[in-house]
Amino acid sequence: MKIGYPQALLYYKYFPLWETFFSKLGAEVVLSGQTNRKILSLGTLEAENELCLPVKVFYGHLLTLADKVDAIFVPRIVSVEKNAFTCPKFMGLPDMARSVECEMPPIIDPTIDVSQGWKKYMRTVLELGREFTSSRVKILSAYREGVKVLHEHKRRALDGVTSLDVIEKNEVKNGPADIKIGIAGHPYNIYDKYISMNVIKRLRQMKVGVETGEMIPERVVDRESRTLPKDLFWTYEREVIGTIFHWSRNDLVDGIIYILAFPCGPDSLIQSL
Repeated sequence: MKIGYPQALLYYKYFPLWETFFSKLGAEVVLSGQTNRKILSLGTLEAENELCLPVKVFYGHLLTLADKVDAIFVPRIVSVEKNAFTCPKFMGLPDMARSVECEMPPIIDPTIDVSQGWKKYMRTVLELGREFTSSRVKILSAYREGVKVLHEHKRRALDGVTSLDVIEKNEVKNGPADIKIGIAGHPYNIYDKYISMNVIKRLRQMKVGVETGEMIPERVVDRESRTLPKDLFWTYEREVIGTIFHWSRNDLVDGIIYILAFPCGPDSLIQSL
């Protein structure tokens, strides 16, 4: 069975987990490829004008996979931690995927909602795995292996390798640099080479050291974000603001580039913070 995986949005955060999970269960994971002008044009034509650029890009990747796979993985991600939620666009992605005008393969859309408790989340994982096998042992083993791979990728990011370099299996680290720039924003804005105009590569070519949020321990980002008068209930926006606070309050970088998409509602709110 060929499972399509759109190379957009949270691909840059969770692909190592789900690619390992599906592969261990015998499925072939097919990527849509890196964003290019054709993919962006397809998405722009299909999506509503009011949607943010990353979702329009997602539409393009979705359409690119339509005739190449048996099903497409589009999870409904509600929450990845207690007492916090993701952007509404992640909650509605499966519905958007089914709304496209062309004929689409089946959409695999598990609801990821950690706020409902770990047991319910693991039931969701088991239900997802039953698409490929009836063996509970195989499903749990595949998931544990996926988590192990994801943790290893996060560890390498802490060593100074960007998430994209980890996914692409590149061993690229910062060389000697007189200037260090922090690049803040969601991974799908930073690491999509087309919509970010390959900003990381451009900076490295100028012998500038690059830092991203994934290179900071999660506990540090969490601690910095909680210095606000009120906790942010958007997980990914909290990560961005915690990253910026950490860099700026500790003078760890010479400057910060904040990449955000138009017209992102949550990002526009945290920008003023």
